[in-house]
Amino acid sequence: MSMTDSHIRLSRNAICPTLGMLVLILLTASCKQSYTPKPAGYLKITYPEKAYRLYSDQEFFQFEIPAYAEVEIDSGPRSEKGWINVAIPQLNGKIHMSYKPVDDQLNALITDCRELVYKHTVKAHGIEETPFIQRDQHRFGMIYDLKGDVASAVQFFITDSTDHFLRGSLYFNTRPNRDSLNPVIEFLREDIIHMIETTQWKY
Repeated sequence: MSMTDSHIRLSRNAICPTLGMLVLILLTASCKQSYTPKPAGYLKITYPEKAYRLYSDQEFFQFEIPAYAEVEIDSGPRSEKGWINVAIPQLNGKIHMSYKPVDDQLNALITDCRELVYKHTVKAHGIEETPFIQRDQHRFGMIYDLKGDVASAVQFFITDSTDHFLRGSLYFNTRPNRDSLNPVIEFLREDIIHMIETTQWKY
């Protein structure tokens, strides 16, 4: 064997382990998967077509409710005459409504309503108050929009200031998640506005 052959053979023996190690490193690296967290996905919701019908079964008031809503008489242990729930099964929501005669207690009723709203400040990122006045229709009130992962995102009251006081709050039969519920809240808030604007008192 010549010195040249011996030199080539030694060089090959030196390269083989290095080449094998390089292949092993490349294979190991190729097996590692980089994980990129995906953004949260939400189920696509099919909204019903906007339509309304008159609800006049109560002794003290009437208004137009969504055509896709079902009215339930509140039969809870603390319920009173004129208390109802406007349920929207398709969107898993419910508007709880409680009626009170004013009986010269308007300020106390408004204060109670406001206190119930602001009990949600533990979870709420903010609360927006939107007053409305329709003197010719004897409708006065306030809409409260609660931001964040709160149990009730929209609350309101409406009164004629002398005889009738009606309070409402929107709830969902699911864990509060504003990001996923926000489109549904906005959809039903339009219905709440319509109910308020079509309220007529019975004397």
